[in-house]
Amino acid sequence: MKKSGTPLTRRTVLNSSAVALALASVPLTRAIAQAPAAGAAAAPPAIPDTNWASNANDLAATRYAGLDQINASNFNKLEIAWRFKTDNFGDQPDAYFNATPVLMNGRMYSTVGLERDLVCIDAATGQLLWSYRHDEKGRQGARAGSGWGCAYWTDGKEERILYCTRSYQLVSVDAKTGLPDPNFGDGTEVDLRKDWDHDVDPKARIVGIHAPPLVVRDVAVVGAASAATGPGYLRGYDVRTGKRKWIFHTVPKKGEFGYDTWIKPGQAETATNTGVWAMMSADPELGLLYAGVELPQADTVGTTRFGDALFSETLVALDIETGERKWHYQTEHHGLWDRDIPAPATLFDLMIDGKMVKALALPTKQAYLFVLDRATGKPVWPINEVKVEAGDVPGEWYAPTQPVPSKPPPFDRQGFSLDFGIDWTPEIKARSRAIISHYHIGPTTYTPPTVRKLDEGKFGTLNLPESQGGANWPGGSYDPENGIFYVYSKSNPAPTSRGTNDNMGGGFGGSANPDPRASRIGGPVDPGTKDGLNDPITIGLLTINGMSILKPPYGRITAIDLKHGTQLWQVAHGETPDFIKFNPLMKGITIPRTGQSGILGVLTTKSLVICGDSGLFTDEQGRKAARLRAYDKQTGKEVGAVFMEQAQTGSPMTYMLGGHQYIVLASGGLQGAELICFTLARPPRPAFPGRGGRGGRGAAPAGRGAPAAGRAAGNGGD
Repeated sequence: MKKSGTPLTRRTVLNSSAVALALASVPLTRAIAQAPAAGAAAAPPAIPDTNWASNANDLAATRYAGLDQINASNFNKLEIAWRFKTDNFGDQPDAYFNATPVLMNGRMYSTVGLERDLVCIDAATGQLLWSYRHDEKGRQGARAGSGWGCAYWTDGKEERILYCTRSYQLVSVDAKTGLPDPNFGDGTEVDLRKDWDHDVDPKARIVGIHAPPLVVRDVAVVGAASAATGPGYLRGYDVRTGKRKWIFHTVPKKGEFGYDTWIKPGQAETATNTGVWAMMSADPELGLLYAGVELPQADTVGTTRFGDALFSETLVALDIETGERKWHYQTEHHGLWDRDIPAPATLFDLMIDGKMVKALALPTKQAYLFVLDRATGKPVWPINEVKVEAGDVPGEWYAPTQPVPSKPPPFDRQGFSLDFGIDWTPEIKARSRAIISHYHIGPTTYTPPTVRKLDEGKFGTLNLPESQGGANWPGGSYDPENGIFYVYSKSNPAPTSRGTNDNMGGGFGGSANPDPRASRIGGPVDPGTKDGLNDPITIGLLTINGMSILKPPYGRITAIDLKHGTQLWQVAHGETPDFIKFNPLMKGITIPRTGQSGILGVLTTKSLVICGDSGLFTDEQGRKAARLRAYDKQTGKEVGAVFMEQAQTGSPMTYMLGGHQYIVLASGGLQGAELICFTLARPPRPAFPGRGGRGGRGAAPAGRGAPAAGRAAGNGGD
């Protein structure tokens, strides 16, 4: 009998023709021991291998795997099984490697390096099996780097890996050989700048995408980012041929639904951006795709887009086969804070208030979790339209209300007050309050940008969360066993403002993006006589001797009980950074762990929530490094921490293979980037039959049971 907490996710994935055939086409077990000799005890049954079928493991975007070989009792014993360095995939090392690999039938697929090559790796050894580099033909894209990964498709006979290149081409590659599918597109690619219902420069750096396509049934759905010359319309392609099946106009054309929400004539016709740059999710059983649409131009200036301007900052549910809109929900009206929908909606079936609900949970940059009925788009709990403050920018249009969920509570701080300032000493408290006094502040996350008046010492509005969240592109993780949603979020303050003359940032037609310095918690600590307490207070400076004026935590993981819409627990994630711990202003002062600000994804297993640090710190042995941490998923207690030389830059994934559970994540920094694979100690494998040599027949082949480089460091917990 199906438990009330059993997710749609497993059923949904298996109902997807692509993945169902993939799982059925190969045996999911490998022999891990020979038959016992006569009289010997019977060997334990083989543990089935598992797959990780898409970026978030399944079409429901759960980032969950019900595995428990790695648990609280042994997490600190994890060792490095293999490392896959990406340094040679590009003309320079990648310091910010974001991909989450896909795993099917023991083969791991990922985009890697600054050139966004595609690789196939043996998931047990880390051995490169093949690689593919696409010829960009001199074209450039607006989203560089490795991207967030790739997608897998099969019809039970053919297997394909699909991904979007740096210059915005959709490519389909044979999963076995690494060769382009000659029947897809023009034989090498589908040029995504064509067949888009508006003209796009074929080579300029004006459009791109980090996210992989979402492959559901036999449709590959592709979004867009930074579509600077027009709207970023969403499209679905035939996965076999690359032919466009449908297009959804994220800015409605005249006569289409939503056109009248652009209340100033002509503005819909001149809109740009408004793409789907976040990852998506889908329910094949309902036949629905869920996509989050970003803002039009400009991120914090709304003078060119009066009204609610659908489908900006809106979750849309579309028919998978036709792209027809079935419902939509706008999570922010006429946004002025650059809060695009950043993450996929997570889908689940759960008994809520005595009723089984097909639901979804959408984490946002403003730190709200919107919980909706995924069949209808109606809120599971009331979402109230709350009256909000209007700003003072001439010519701007302001939404009178904003949607505020009654449940669950926000998973990070919102708004700003004097009490949010750090107060570790009287001098620090006074300085933080002095800085805050130069900004307009308010109790909600919807306090609008204001005009800068430098002659009056007014620098604009201080907002929290900032434009990067709250939550961001990794989204959250859902546990079907307990109905709990887990999400990492960050806390950084940021100013939003507008200038009134040329020497204060230009006229009223320009951009009002937050000062980049505001997001930079952790500036250099001045070793000299200056301590940051008496320097002039300048616009955009939100630090005191490198420390944020905001009280910690700066990064946290929150567990949200979706059965009741309540917060189960919340913990600061990540050790206190060195620029706080060793700051001259903090001499003799002890504070709780601050957590670390970053963009991180969490992984949930049978008993653990797993997430790495977003930055480095110096430990008690003098090593400057990071940790991969594990928390008890019911209580939030940290139960393990494994040494990592560099920070987590991509979301962790896990799988069983050959009787062993592995955890793999992307890690990067000044030493370049790599996929790093952890597992528990494995016995050496015997040599292949007939293989001799100096090592003897019992010697373990390199990479299979041999000590991994850096393994000694892998035992360092804290």
